[in-house]
Amino acid sequence: MADAGRAGTSLEIGAGAGVEIVAAGVEIDAAVLPVRDVNREIRAALAGGAPVIVRNPGARHSLGVALLAPGQVTFDGSVGYYCGGMGDGATVHVTGSAGWGLAEGILSGTIVVDGNAGNSAAAAIRGGTVVVRGDCAARAGVSMKGGRLLVAGNAGYMTGFMMQKGYIAIAGDAGDALADSMYEGTVYVAGEIASLGNDTVVEVASDTDQAMLEAAFAEFNLPPPRHFRRIVAGRKLWNFEKHELETWRAAL
Repeated sequence: MADAGRAGTSLEIGAGAGVEIVAAGVEIDAAVLPVRDVNREIRAALAGGAPVIVRNPGARHSLGVALLAPGQVTFDGSVGYYCGGMGDGATVHVTGSAGWGLAEGILSGTIVVDGNAGNSAAAAIRGGTVVVRGDCAARAGVSMKGGRLLVAGNAGYMTGFMMQKGYIAIAGDAGDALADSMYEGTVYVAGEIASLGNDTVVEVASDTDQAMLEAAFAEFNLPPPRHFRRIVAGRKLWNFEKHELETWRAAL
């Protein structure tokens, strides 16, 4: 990383200059650095306590993975697959859209996408917050083990599939097979539900639920959601019962 005492200079990595100290922190040009070097420079900046702006991300894959220190990282544009995955503590802001696997497996931290997210956003997260201001594609929140996923738009097919803990809040509509085979956790939907997945139960969200969700959306300056419905596990798939054989066949 460039020497913090040499503001305005840049660090040469390979054949191109890619890192510069600016008033806002550390600026990295992803157009001239390999992804491995971009991620290395992000980690170095966070270790030094500096916020990071990554210019020209160009929808490249695996940007911002395994960020294990707190700090602010902004990707100025769209990112590709697996952005922000396996993180623990960083705050990541994507000003464009994101591809598949956004924030996969994070333990903590916050990832906000101003546009849309591809398949499997927030897959298997154990904590933290993932916010998508646009729409999510299929299987958002699959196998979530904690944390929260807030979707200001619509969510696609099999959102919440095999979810185990945490919650998903969808301000728009949900696609087919919502929360299919979920074990635990909660999915909230304010719009229409195309179809429910196996072993799900729809309940009326309580006033406490509604207040929590309104506070969560307000935290990220999202429009106040409409009244939510609450989707939870029916628990028929928790243990095999012979008389529930058709439910198991449908799930498998």
